[in-house]
Amino acid sequence: MTYVVTDACIKCKYMDCVEVCPVDCFYEGENMLVIHPDECIDCGVCEPECPPEAIKADTETGLERWLTLNAEYAKVWPNITQKGIPPADADAYKDEKGKYEKYFTEKPGSGE
Repeated sequence: MTYVVTDACIKCKYMDCVEVCPVDCFYEGENMLVIHPDECIDCGVCEPECPPEAIKADTETGLERWLTLNAEYAKVWPNITQKGIPPADADAYKDEKGKYEKYFTEKPGSGE
């Protein structure tokens, strides 16, 4: 089992999860984070820290797409080990649905 980040993170990227991760398995895209599935130790401490509830256990139904996306982008995006500043308009996107189709970008984040 591992945890995955879903599209609820897109345009929010609060990064509270990064602060509690004991193995630094978060990677930063321009407008979302992903978890490296081979580095995640399945502790689950990140899940309750996510304001938009974007982090899910991969044992939940229908998350295969997100497991694949997390694995793919964790290989190319920079590792992030400290909480950064979330986007100024993060709260405006927190409850929006269908964010992957509208806003996802393959661009890496700053890694800062």
